[in-house]
Amino acid sequence: MPRALAPLAARARRVRQLYAKLEKQRGGRPWTCAELAQGFVGDLGDLMKLLMAKEGVRAAANLDARLRHEFGDCLWSLLVLADAYGVDLENAFLQTMDELEARIRAERAMAKPRTKTARTIRARRG
Repeated sequence: MPRALAPLAARARRVRQLYAKLEKQRGGRPWTCAELAQGFVGDLGDLMKLLMAKEGVRAAANLDARLRHEFGDCLWSLLVLADAYGVDLENAFLQTMDELEARIRAERAMAKPRTKTARTIRARRG
């Protein structure tokens, strides 16, 4: 199976390298992994506010464009952090999905089927 995230991870890495050069040029140093993670948390907060706006709980202008941007920021952060910590994000995702699917199958196999009587009783109560 072709690796779907590899080109995205490579581009994220290139952009991270450009940021590192800019950070040095500004008289500082490249961000640490902890600082990148803090930026990610900030991006998640921004994303949450936009999702709330999408649900009608908050107001926001240019909502769809801002949502696309924030989802892109969050994905970039995940790709950069995974790369920095040597995590193959694609394999981690696939393995986690395998584990979740297996857990769901096991739970469904163990779940007792509802009887018609139980459904009827609950419907009458409701």
